[in-house]
Amino acid sequence: MKPQVYEYWLYSIPGVGWKTASKLLEAFGSAEEIYRAKEQRVESLLNAAQAEGYRKLKKTWNPGEEYHKLQEKGIFFTSFWAEDYPGNLKHIPDPPLGIFWKGRLPREDVPAVAVIGARECSEYGRYVAQSLGKALAEAGVQVVSGMARGIDGISQEAALSEGGASFGILGSGVDICYPAQNRPLYERLLQKGGVLSPYPPGTKPAPSLFPPRNRIVSGLADVLVVVEARLKSGTLITVDMALEQGREVYVVPGRLTDRLSDGCNRLLKQGAGILLSPQDFLQEIWQLFPGKCGSERRTEDPEGGGNAGRRDTTGRGKNSERARDVEEGENAGRDKIAEGGDAAEPAEIESFRNGKRFTPLEARVLEALDFYPRSVEQIRTLVPGVPEYRQTQQILMKLCLEGEAVQAGAGYFCKKAPSRHL
Repeated sequence: MKPQVYEYWLYSIPGVGWKTASKLLEAFGSAEEIYRAKEQRVESLLNAAQAEGYRKLKKTWNPGEEYHKLQEKGIFFTSFWAEDYPGNLKHIPDPPLGIFWKGRLPREDVPAVAVIGARECSEYGRYVAQSLGKALAEAGVQVVSGMARGIDGISQEAALSEGGASFGILGSGVDICYPAQNRPLYERLLQKGGVLSPYPPGTKPAPSLFPPRNRIVSGLADVLVVVEARLKSGTLITVDMALEQGREVYVVPGRLTDRLSDGCNRLLKQGAGILLSPQDFLQEIWQLFPGKCGSERRTEDPEGGGNAGRRDTTGRGKNSERARDVEEGENAGRDKIAEGGDAAEPAEIESFRNGKRFTPLEARVLEALDFYPRSVEQIRTLVPGVPEYRQTQQILMKLCLEGEAVQAGAGYFCKKAPSRHL
């Protein structure tokens, strides 16, 4: 039988962790030899509780049968000593003894970026996470995160929607989707990436399981990016782990008055890298990891010149023509509004507002919105001609119904981030 069959058995002995497993392997040479050794010899290296767990498992487990049951569920296992164990994890402090996964494992020759942040993120955070996930996928960079609500899941969804690869690290068994509302994301990860966990199948999520999970999120990544985080945030614990592991940490800056950016701004003060645009960030990744390629995402020069094989980090990718047309239409509309003239014609507006038709005044109100909430009074004063308060309020409510704006509180509105990606 394959070595991982017996390594799975060793991993399953209650109370046996990294230190004990290493001691046993040093004494016997392999997990199979531990299984076949006389019980007295094995128990001499265990404490009382471990010895009891070992005896029970030895009586009740058939390694081959149990491993086959695991595979029947589409679940695989790799141990620290296996060839397919993720290389990035082998060099972190206290690496997991084993990893369970469904789908596939991350590629070793492709950069991986962990995108993390607040669960209750703002529309600004949503916009940045979507833009970043999309750009990373277009460049062929793997996106790693915790499949949590908010920034984590949004960045992963955007990467998958762009055809990229993403990997979710769970604080439960890989056969349990948590949070339950992310079931569609979970299923997509299985198709275009994978879900991984250090915990055996059937393990239910618990608060104590997430901090150890977070060290795997940062450990699998080459670079960690924080999009939004409060001053006292679990996200900052993952940052500490990433720094201990020697990972590069980048932060998306935010406004001084925004509490969701307090943690990010503090990290910037402490010397974290600053992420000002996905394109600049990608250029830095290629410089940091010249030995890793960007999967299949490359732009080739048809003439075979100096640009042949150069990575596409323009943010266009396979949708370049559509993206250019959309941007040109949007810029044309903005220019007209900025000049105080008529807004773009309805056909132009439709081209960059998902086919939705808006009047010139509605388009101007929409342009006055930001991803940070503004009051109705602030918005109306930013609109050329300064419409009446009631008229502005009615337009904002219509934009909310159309899915283009969000009411962030009594009398406050902000722009809504795209539902999938830019």
